[in-house]
Amino acid sequence: MSLLEVDNVTLRFGGVIAVNQVSFAVEEGEVFALVGPNGAGKSTLFNLISRFYDPAEGDIRFDGDSLLSRQPHEIAATGIARTFQNIELFEQATVLQNLLVGRHRHRKSNFVNELLFTPFVRSEERRHRAAVEKVIDFLDLQPYREKYIAGLPYGVRKVVEMGRALAIEPRLLLLDEPASGLSVEETQDVAFWIEDIKKQMGITVLMVEHDMHLVSSVSDRVLALADGKTLSLGTAEEVQNDPKVIEAYIGVSDEHERAVA
Repeated sequence: MSLLEVDNVTLRFGGVIAVNQVSFAVEEGEVFALVGPNGAGKSTLFNLISRFYDPAEGDIRFDGDSLLSRQPHEIAATGIARTFQNIELFEQATVLQNLLVGRHRHRKSNFVNELLFTPFVRSEERRHRAAVEKVIDFLDLQPYREKYIAGLPYGVRKVVEMGRALAIEPRLLLLDEPASGLSVEETQDVAFWIEDIKKQMGITVLMVEHDMHLVSSVSDRVLALADGKTLSLGTAEEVQNDPKVIEAYIGVSDEHERAVA
């Protein structure tokens, strides 16, 4: 049984079909990438998995259980965490405070215990702080621990958002364009972290990304989409060399047009 199964999923916005009968499965322990031109339906699939949208058709299963009965706020508790294409952080809070937000699914204390700050609550706080410090060390965020998000460079903010997702301790991590807007050096760091997330943390990664160099360096399998439909599935090399993918990215060549005319 695959960790994540997207089964014949379709999503419509009025008369526009954003995702058209898409199916794929992500195996536990792999890095799986979704690629395609803008408007291909990649981030829409993330929003379907996160339960922001309800599919018109099909099913989405995580560890064998359908996610369609879940509300968006329940997804983290299943073991799925995500980042966003547009960074979603609390700008007037510190890096440490933003990462601690990611620990919400692990909180066991109730309102009364929190109000009285009981020994149990203090023990829980120490446990959450230790978990967050591991993420800070893993992502080399020590220099920014007490700094406010509003004053941080864009590249650091991207790393903090990844850190908050990791603080959830997910089984499946959804990375929505993790290299978008980053320099070459920062993108190389992201590649190293994704490899370590897979190998050291044992977390499965589903990634949307336009940087094909990053996709090729970290992905076990790649699914190419265009206009909401599946074009090709395979290794990065197989997908990049697929004529249907080449056509979707750069169009049909003049020679091909003459050949089929």
